[in-house]
Amino acid sequence: MISVADAVTKVLSAFRTLPAEQVSLERALGRVLAEDIAARITQPPLDVSAMDGYAVRVSDATTAPAVLRIVGESAAGSAFTGRVGAGETVRISTGAPVPEGADAIIIQEVTKRQGDTLTIHEPATPGRWIRTAGMDFQTGEVLLHAGRPLTARDLGLAAAMNVPWLMVRRKPRIAFIATGDEVVMPGDPLGPSQIISSNSITLNAGITALGAEPLNLGIARDDEAQLRAVIEASRGADLLVTTGGVSVGDHDLVGRVLGDQDLDVGFYKVAMRPGKPLLFGRLGQVPFLGMPGNPVSVGVSSIVFLKPAIETMLGLSVPASAPTAILGRDLKPNDERQDYLRAGLTRGAMGQLTATPFERQDSAMLALFTNADCLVIRPPYAPRATRGEPVDIIPLRQGLL
Repeated sequence: MISVADAVTKVLSAFRTLPAEQVSLERALGRVLAEDIAARITQPPLDVSAMDGYAVRVSDATTAPAVLRIVGESAAGSAFTGRVGAGETVRISTGAPVPEGADAIIIQEVTKRQGDTLTIHEPATPGRWIRTAGMDFQTGEVLLHAGRPLTARDLGLAAAMNVPWLMVRRKPRIAFIATGDEVVMPGDPLGPSQIISSNSITLNAGITALGAEPLNLGIARDDEAQLRAVIEASRGADLLVTTGGVSVGDHDLVGRVLGDQDLDVGFYKVAMRPGKPLLFGRLGQVPFLGMPGNPVSVGVSSIVFLKPAIETMLGLSVPASAPTAILGRDLKPNDERQDYLRAGLTRGAMGQLTATPFERQDSAMLALFTNADCLVIRPPYAPRATRGEPVDIIPLRQGLL
């Protein structure tokens, strides 16, 4: 067995940042930006009004009340082309250009209009309610940086910058296979010795949530010829993931079949719980990650290995350290394997997080995994831990699980 840290290092060394591709704004949500984006316009392009009201010269309205003559109107898309002179004002709408000569806006709520005469009941302040040219951003200003997963707000900003296309990282193509005669898909007839393939659903959703493209190759039965055929279909993927069949049982064929196909093994077995019987290598040009079949083992292996592999391909930074919380109950000393304990997470009155591991941690208990808020990380040979001690955690409400 190798340590989790060494296993993660070996896995990540097999991947490189993927090339970029161009997509429209409508197709860019969630994609990772591959190039810095600079504004193609200045926003606002000129001084505009922030409110509905009247454009005035401050010198004409230093005291209130003040009476001015209305000489025109400036609306968004239809600017007033004249100049505001002494004793004059222009009706103005939100977003409309401030006419030449005016240096403040008086909001309509503090005015009274009678025909072309306007009475102002509040003194004007220089620059009041005027959005100056370039207040938001200016042409050439870089506002979105490479490596950023794009949100709806980002795309709205890109549109405002007059950028219709973006260069984003290509989505990693992750092929995955469930193995075993005992697994069937949800809704299919269920034999007396069969189980539902929840792993396929977990992986499909998790891969999608992480920004990659899932390639579900279905279920490979415990038959070497069928397994070879399914694995062959993964050629061209950026990563092949299997669940089940990597242990030492008579029907655990994955390792044997891949060995016959010249799998270059990076490691087999990791000092972790759950997820010990994990196989990693390279099948030709395709990296291979063979996970155990237990549902929680698949979930934890996905967090520890699959997530950072996808992040590496997308050019995202992999966090160097885990967040911490206060332990909610005592724990026994640990053995040689790194534990990932399913736990609840609460926040105290002072904002401190408390992580309380569940009493039962069996890797087949998916319901507990689903109800967990985090994983508590227990290093190999960790001594007895008491309630109130700090522990490293992995939050679980972040996309994958």
